[in-house]
Amino acid sequence: MDQIRTFTTEGTEIAEKIKFKLEGVPETIVSSIEGKLDASGKRFAIVVARFNSFITERLLLSACDGLMRTGAAQKDIDVIRVPGAFEIPSAARALAETKKYDAIICIGCLLRGDTAHYDVIVNEVTRGIGQSAQETGVPHAFGVLTCETLEQAIDRAGLKMGNKGFEAALAAVEMASLKGAIGSQAPAVSSRRVSSARSAKARNVRSHSKSKRRR
Repeated sequence: MDQIRTFTTEGTEIAEKIKFKLEGVPETIVSSIEGKLDASGKRFAIVVARFNSFITERLLLSACDGLMRTGAAQKDIDVIRVPGAFEIPSAARALAETKKYDAIICIGCLLRGDTAHYDVIVNEVTRGIGQSAQETGVPHAFGVLTCETLEQAIDRAGLKMGNKGFEAALAAVEMASLKGAIGSQAPAVSSRRVSSARSAKARNVRSHSKSKRRR
């Protein structure tokens, strides 16, 4: 494929033809484990902040739409409302610890103001959600907007930049599926390790017996 690149030097425009070849994505040589966008039979909790509700309600509607489009039943989606984004990690953690949900979706909207308050809240919310996911083992999807202006938030809640609530829902579904896939692999891995350990032990016993006979 040819591409024409133009540049100007000393008032003269020069065109340069560049040739390059497009190749397909190389196939991996090892198998991989991936989650599927299948929410059927799974339960989800959505923690949504009331602050900046003009934005968060749009994110919530799209998150519910994303879950149901991938097969989740309406009865398997619980919505929990909290005052603001700062309260999201605490609620998400309490829900995750019940072990009733396959994934938690966190939705909020933070807009930068004239003070450092924005940066403090963003850091605490991000850290809290990540820590809750790591320590409970329940996938958490990050649907908290962190924007400079209201216009940016509106764009990310259904206009130019899509809807981050919908994207968070899809991420939650995929991660819940991936966790199940990894869990199903664990017994096989464990059995292989046990089998390998037994084989090693048997080899050691045979080797020890041979050395005794030589003596």
